[in-house]
Amino acid sequence: MAKMEVKTSLLDNMIGVGDMVLLEPLNEETFINNLKKRFDHNEIYTYIGSVVISVNPYRSLPIYSPEKVEDYRNRNFYELSPHIFALSDEAYRSLRDQDKDQCILITGESGAGKTEASKLVMSYVAAVCGKGAEVNQVKEQLLQSNPVLEAFGNAKTVRNDNSSRFGKYMDIEFDFKGDPLGGVISNYLLEKSRVVKQPRGERNFHVFYQLLSGASEELLNKLTLERDFSRYNYLSLDSAKVNGVDDAANFRTVRNAMQIVGFMDHEAESVLEVVAAVLKLGNIEFKPESRVNGLDESKIKDKNELKEICELTGIDQSVLERAFSFRTVEAKQEKVSTTLNVAQAYYARDALAKNLYSRLFSWLVNRINESIKAQTKVRKKVMGVLDIYGFEIFEDNSFEQFIINYCNEKLQQIFIELTLKEEQEEYIREGIEWTHIDYFNNAIICDLIENNTNGILAMLDEECLRPGTVTDETFLEKLNQVCATHQHFESRMSKSSRFLNDTSLPHSCFRIQHYAGKVLYQVEGFVDKNNDLLYRDLSQAMWKAGHTLIKSLFPEGNPAKINLKRPPTAGSQFKASVATLMRNLQTKNPNYIRCIKPNDKKAAHIFTEALVCHQIRYLGLLENVRVRRAGYAFRQAYEPCLERYKMLCKQTWPHWKGPARAGVEVLFNELEIPVEEYSFGRSKIFIRNPRTLFKLEDLRKQRLEDLATLIQKIYRGWKCRTHFLLMRKSQIVIAAWCRRYAQQKRYQQIKSSALVIQSYIRGWKARKILRELKHQKRCEEAATTIAAYWRGTQVRREYRKFFRANAGKKIYEFTLQRIVQKYFLEMKNKMPSLSPIDKNWPPRPYLFLDSTHKELKRIFHLWRCKKYRDQFTDQQKLIYEEKLEASELFKDKKALYPSSVGQPFQGAYLEINKNPKYKKLKDAIEEKIIIAEVVNKINRANGKSTSRIFLLTNNNLLLADQKSGQIKSEVPLVDVTKVSMSSQNDGFFAVHLKEGSEAASKGDFLFSSDHLIEMATKLYRTTLSQTKQKLNIEISDEFLVQFRQDKVCVKFIQGNQKNGSVPTCKRKNNRLLEVAVP
Repeated sequence: MAKMEVKTSLLDNMIGVGDMVLLEPLNEETFINNLKKRFDHNEIYTYIGSVVISVNPYRSLPIYSPEKVEDYRNRNFYELSPHIFALSDEAYRSLRDQDKDQCILITGESGAGKTEASKLVMSYVAAVCGKGAEVNQVKEQLLQSNPVLEAFGNAKTVRNDNSSRFGKYMDIEFDFKGDPLGGVISNYLLEKSRVVKQPRGERNFHVFYQLLSGASEELLNKLTLERDFSRYNYLSLDSAKVNGVDDAANFRTVRNAMQIVGFMDHEAESVLEVVAAVLKLGNIEFKPESRVNGLDESKIKDKNELKEICELTGIDQSVLERAFSFRTVEAKQEKVSTTLNVAQAYYARDALAKNLYSRLFSWLVNRINESIKAQTKVRKKVMGVLDIYGFEIFEDNSFEQFIINYCNEKLQQIFIELTLKEEQEEYIREGIEWTHIDYFNNAIICDLIENNTNGILAMLDEECLRPGTVTDETFLEKLNQVCATHQHFESRMSKSSRFLNDTSLPHSCFRIQHYAGKVLYQVEGFVDKNNDLLYRDLSQAMWKAGHTLIKSLFPEGNPAKINLKRPPTAGSQFKASVATLMRNLQTKNPNYIRCIKPNDKKAAHIFTEALVCHQIRYLGLLENVRVRRAGYAFRQAYEPCLERYKMLCKQTWPHWKGPARAGVEVLFNELEIPVEEYSFGRSKIFIRNPRTLFKLEDLRKQRLEDLATLIQKIYRGWKCRTHFLLMRKSQIVIAAWCRRYAQQKRYQQIKSSALVIQSYIRGWKARKILRELKHQKRCEEAATTIAAYWRGTQVRREYRKFFRANAGKKIYEFTLQRIVQKYFLEMKNKMPSLSPIDKNWPPRPYLFLDSTHKELKRIFHLWRCKKYRDQFTDQQKLIYEEKLEASELFKDKKALYPSSVGQPFQGAYLEINKNPKYKKLKDAIEEKIIIAEVVNKINRANGKSTSRIFLLTNNNLLLADQKSGQIKSEVPLVDVTKVSMSSQNDGFFAVHLKEGSEAASKGDFLFSSDHLIEMATKLYRTTLSQTKQKLNIEISDEFLVQFRQDKVCVKFIQGNQKNGSVPTCKRKNNRLLEVAVP
């Protein structure tokens, strides 16, 4: 049986209210209090319907572990407590299962946690989508694009140590299975002014500090950079070091991420060279110099920095120096060159630095897109993640804040439209009547800014393009003329300002009533920032660079493609990008994450209500709640609703067997809830007022307590009954054991008593019998004694008659018997050892025992020899039998015999079976080899010797060549008649063959061997075993040998030899062969 999965609900164990739609009463104070209460309990996520509010905790929380990912995977959005993973899972499953393109819009002010939220969304999607080598590579590239873009696009600000200074929109593309294929990144409005100037307490972009801190000495020398931040004017020093940030480690992370994303080594080096060039541009300083015509001209103070920049970028030094001193204006084929004063030169330098860095950033985004784009052309599903600036209201708000707030107005507009559209679609889908909802439509504010005719951006572009003197003041005057009557525009000169009562509005400012509140904009810098001009001379100088990357960043500098048309302004470019973004978002199903910063100190556990209230207002969260609950505040599918509240009605508890909707209807009728408080949709129940839901929750809580009490009562009763039955059963068992023990003890006592009585009775009987037996024995003994005495008397009477005649003989026999008995007893203690060669024997004590003494010695020797022989193995017995046979044959007959006694008979001296040299010989012999020895065969003609292998088998005697192993002669043992040898200390012997046999055609054999005794003995025994006839062994110093047809006498003589102790053989004549033995 499958294990039941325990599911929880958003409403279970709720801290505050998990969904702001259910907040009652709804006002700004209760909204903030609810957020604070949840924040204090580490609940940083709260819902507004399907919108997630995220409060930055400024610390790590254990809510993003792999276990949490599994908890929210494939779960209903409202099934668990609010979490960013729930929204990520809902978006991913809608994309995968319903084939709906998704977008996740993350907004909030700097420091609210937007970047971290986007990382969490991407990490969750990466964790739950498919696996595989290619899929994992795509996921890794998508995730590793973040460190690269953060290094070049993020900076430390007073509000955030890792603030995104650009807007990022990433489209992640998936296949039909939900596996990522690639992605496309779009960037919006990089804050490039930060490159040349940073507010107090803030830093430039991270990459500058990471490069100087983490690059190796070799790389710094190559880029002609130094680690000291103070050497560079573009780097602020008051906050160069950030607590808790390791720039060196981050630099290594960025280099590794670039490698994973797909940057080649030369591309990464080119990027760092551009960064170094930007740093060095800030060190170029100018001095004024008067010309003859009275105009001021700027000159570079120290040309070393300029030289290093030119060497780094491959630009001609004179070309770049002239571009910083002169400006060329072209109009209708006319060129006018004017000098730049010091202020204009500094403007040109900073403009070049900003453009160079901004274009590098755009190139990085495009390069990352090339690496992470989908490689297949199949139809793709898309999930977009938008991480963009939140609404900004500073003390000094300029052009950047204006267009950022314009973007947020557009996002708010699409948010309200899509939220209403989603609500209306759900009502229609469920069959609920749609009622018109009143809400603030900020389309009038968007029109004020983007209208092509009299919008603020259109008038700013018109002012920038207008000939004549153009200043920020003229732009403000134009605004006062065109927008004076607009209800959301105010200035000192407009009719809406009521300046007589509002003295806080300066002359050089205008105020716009945004949806999030009023924002005062300083008009200073609007025109210049919108123009975003880079002198054509600098563009052309950059295009002439030998550096491939820099040259590609300035295509307009190519003289062949020169375009006299004015480039589009920053405002118009951003307006077009926002329009494209809005069209893209409208094609996708939106999901919203609203990030809130709890305090300005970037510290944990601090919740500043005023700051949070300000963000709630400009994020329009209350407006969002009102729109969400304008019709019905809560809706839920029938099945989970019935499952949650079925215990409130007897008819639905514990099990409802009909349709879920019918069960909900019965439940609500039983509870007498007013019909105007709810409506039944096709698949959901809609509850109008949160009070109704909370009433249900209170009733459920009370009912759960009642049920818990009932369960406890039943359980306690069951437990008591079970305990009673167990005690009763135990008492019965204990009583049984006690009775058993008492009976066993009583039985043991009775048994012991019976044994004692039995023992006494048996003892009495035994003693009675013993007395009777003793009496009977005494009677028998007495009778026997009497009989003995009587027979003795009779014998003595008879003996007296013969005593005198036989007394001596009796005494002699008795004495002799005692002497023999003493002899044998002494022999028992004086016996020698059991060794057969021990010749010791006790001396004879009496002469008359001489024959007996010798016979005992013989018998004892034979007995111990037998005992000794019994210890032999079969092999040892065979050896001793051969030795015994040799003793019988040669002892006292052959002088060579005594030296052979101590030598063991080995037989196989050549080891033919193991020596590969004799493999051919071994294969030719099928019988068992008894002797294999090298002998000297005596030549019949001259008496000289030749080495031969002497082989003896069970049936044959063979001679083989020692070198080749070839068999020379083979003699059957039946043809061997006699073996002759001398009685002297030599190794010569003759083998006589049967006359007329085939082997005797050449005559007998005469050999010389070092193992004569062993060979003759084995030949004798083998012949006897095979032929059943004893081989004649002739031992004589002179004997005849048959050589072919002649008989030759072999004679052994004593003589001194030249060779020492080696016998020699010499042919004396045709009839005599003489062997000289030393």
